[in-house]
This record gives sequence, C-alpha cells and structure tokens, in this order.
Amino acid sequence: MIYTSKMQRAIKFAIKTHDLYQKQTRKGKGTAYITHPLTVGFILACANAPEDVIVAGILHDTIEDSIESKKVSYEMLHERFGESVADMVQSVSETSKGLSWEKRKEEALRHIENFSHESFLVKSADIISNTSELIDDHARYGDEVFSRFNAPKEKFLDNYIKVIETIVAKWDENPLREDLSNVGKKLENLK
Repeated sequence: MIYTSKMQRAIKFAIKTHDLYQKQTRKGKGTAYITHPLTVGFILACANAPEDVIVAGILHDTIEDSIESKKVSYEMLHERFGESVADMVQSVSETSKGLSWEKRKEEALRHIENFSHESFLVKSADIISNTSELIDDHARYGDEVFSRFNAPKEKFLDNYIKVIETIVAKWDENPLREDLSNVGKKLENLK
C-alpha cells in the first residue's frame, strides 16, 4: 500500500491542528496553511522517504504552531504516530517562542548539527516548500513579500542560506540535496 492509514491519520490530524482549530493561513496570504505540510509530505514521498518520514513531514509544524487550548505535544504524537515520528517532529520544532527572532534562529541552526538523516529529510522538504513559495511570491510581488516576516530581508535570507549550507554540508547522500542547493542559489539571487 502506498497511501497508508498512518498517512491518512496524519493528514486528518494536521487539518484539525492547522485549519479546524485555528483557521491558520500562510503568512501574509489567504492561502490555507495546510497546503504547506501537505506539500512537505508530497516532497518527501517524491524522494521515496519511508512512511514515518512522510508522516513527520505532514505533522512537522503541529507542535510548534498549535494553539494553547489545543496544544499538540510530543507525548500526543508519540501515542498516535509512534516514537520515530514524534522524535522527528520534535527535532524540527522551534521550542523557544519567547526568544527574539535572531536567538530562535541561532538555536535552531545549532540544533540542526545533531539531526538524524530522517530529520534532515523533513527539514529539507520544509525548506524547499517554504523557499519555493517565497521565490514564487517574490517573482509576483517583489520585495514587499518580506514585510510578512519578523526579520529584515537580508537577515531572513541569510538565515535560510545558512540553514541550507549546513544541511548540504552535513549529509552528502541527502536525496533532496540538489533541490536545496537550487533554492539556495535562487535565494542568493534575491539578495
């Protein structure tokens, strides 16, 4: 079976978390947020990632972006989807929301150094999805797209480029390495 019941359950869970409970949209746009985790799952499926990696990709923002009244926890994901999925989602989640943007991104970059190959895959697909959308939006709207974010254009782009360079340097066999490098070059051109 290619489309497993675990994947179906992950999609339903992500829809509840991002759409049903908070009507979350993509930053500065009216697009439903759920399009992003589904795109991440699709990228991972195209890279022939294992089932748990695809499921983690679909769920990758549930801990980080769930609302307090319906907070998603590591334990909840562990119970519903297993330790492997919960570990991957936890590894790619920013946990220090109270810190400044710069501090959160520094902490996240340091954390990437210790990723498993599975977490590298999830993070790679997340970056490819986010930056491809950003590049497309920039082609349509120009630098105005950067007003959606909590950092100036240069810092925002520098952070993504550093993350991409770190992932590419850490794992040569990453099946998404070429895609990461390509979006990295496009981000350099936006600077």
